[in-house]
Amino acid sequence: MQKFLRFFFNALYLNTWIKDEWSHFYDSLYVKENWIDPLLRWQPTVQKLIEQLTDKSSNRTTVVKTSTVTQPKEFNLTVPKPRAIPIPLPIPVLEKRKPVPPSTYKPPKEKKQLEEIKTKNRKKAEDLLQKANADHFRCATMKSEKGENKHDSIKSKPAFQAQKIQNKIDNIPIKLNAAAILREGALYQRKMEQELKRIENLLQGARDPSEFLEWQKQTRGKDLEEQLAEIECRRLQGKLSHEEAVLAHQNVIQENKKKADLTREEKAELMHQYAEKRLQEQKEMRELVEQVMEGHKNAKQAKIKLQKYKQQIVQEVSEENQELLRQALEEEEEKLRKRYELIQQIRAIESLPILKHKFVDLTETGGHGLICEMSIVELRERLALLREAQKAAEEEKRDQIIHQKQAKEQLLLDKLDQISLFREELGRAAALKQEEKKRKSQSGERPVKDERILNLQKKIVEKRTERKKQARLLKITPEKSSVTSGKDSLQWDHWKALEESQE
Repeated sequence: MQKFLRFFFNALYLNTWIKDEWSHFYDSLYVKENWIDPLLRWQPTVQKLIEQLTDKSSNRTTVVKTSTVTQPKEFNLTVPKPRAIPIPLPIPVLEKRKPVPPSTYKPPKEKKQLEEIKTKNRKKAEDLLQKANADHFRCATMKSEKGENKHDSIKSKPAFQAQKIQNKIDNIPIKLNAAAILREGALYQRKMEQELKRIENLLQGARDPSEFLEWQKQTRGKDLEEQLAEIECRRLQGKLSHEEAVLAHQNVIQENKKKADLTREEKAELMHQYAEKRLQEQKEMRELVEQVMEGHKNAKQAKIKLQKYKQQIVQEVSEENQELLRQALEEEEEKLRKRYELIQQIRAIESLPILKHKFVDLTETGGHGLICEMSIVELRERLALLREAQKAAEEEKRDQIIHQKQAKEQLLLDKLDQISLFREELGRAAALKQEEKKRKSQSGERPVKDERILNLQKKIVEKRTERKKQARLLKITPEKSSVTSGKDSLQWDHWKALEESQE
């Protein structure tokens, strides 16, 4: 193997006649890139391997293996130590809980930002309304001029169209992408179709449903007020039941105090009986320990007999192991001898020279008898034609993509013009609706509370005063009561939070 590697990884041989011989069968560029260059890169690693093989072949010595017989030794058995008293397990300590993060009690930043955006939009809508009232007729002329400018922009270049789209997007308060523009345009188109259909129905003699919708809105408002009043009544009833439960709990505490005095007397009697029983058990335990000590003396004699029996078994097993080891060594030596003879035969076969000379003609076919068989020259020509066809297809596809992109930009321009018109009209309508709401809220009166709610509030105040009087009599402070009854404190916090939210 050392001779073969030194011959095959010689840089002079690889670059000269080995490369030439391989080039007769394969393409010279393929031979250089895939065979010669990798072999030259591996040359330093293979050179180390060659050096190791030369050292091994020069320093080879025959080693005769002799069978060794192990001498048995007695077991060094350790004396068992006396059992130690087990260490008591530590009492587990509960982990400290993490405090509530401060972000729980703070409103999010997004809410503040939305409020600011809402006020800005409302102010902008009011300004637009004032401007529309002042320049009512001028808006129509501006729309016609915008339509003419729109037709002129369609005929301009794509770069100008892209700039116009960017200017439109900058004027819109919310950043829109292509999908958002198309979605909003479809929404406004659908609204416009619905409005046209409504006008057509009115022209054909249909009635305006605004009166019915107003009546429906009023009835829903009344239903909502009744539902809110019902919810408030339930809340106050729950609060009243809570006060009654606290009073009942204070009565239970008073009864428990009487029961506790009786249990203390019974506990003292039980402790006296338990002390007498404990003394009797200690006497019985002393007698039991004396019996166990006598049993330990008999156990030591049994251990000595068992130890002698184990030593006898170990001697017999060691003799059997020695015989098995000797047989395994003989079998291994026979296998190594056969393997050495087989390696010598393989080396003799590999040392025979093999010479093959064959020249390749690139214009000839392989002669395998296949229908699609072709020479290397024809294959190269076909590959060149395929590359040209692929390049032409890519150019055609690129032109198609550019045309589609220009059409899409034009569509987005049209949609943006339509969206801007609709937004102006919707802003004016929203401002008018907001002013109408303000007038209604200023003219309207606050609703009067329901009588049931007032009665429940009076009852709650009476129960609360009664509970405080009874707490003073029992000398129970609010802090102690909250510690003794965690469930009541949780209910109190729950009702308190509900009251704050209703206010």
